[in-house]
Amino acid sequence: MAREPIVTGGEDDVSADRLKNAAATKKLAIFDAFEILNRINEEENMLNNITKVEEPKKVFSGFAENRSKK
Repeated sequence: MAREPIVTGGEDDVSADRLKNAAATKKLAIFDAFEILNRINEEENMLNNITKVEEPKKVFSGFAENRSKK
């Protein structure tokens, strides 16, 4: 689950790269779960003939992407 600690066990020399990879993997899994839930809701709405008002998609981007010229 999302609340489980990233590092478990007795390793004292855990590198920063391993911590970053573990955190990135956990974040990706959470976002994937949200996408799956959204897709399930869309499918249920289609089965029940409920039309949904299209909402603008939220785009998560970093500082550099926000500052770049488009």
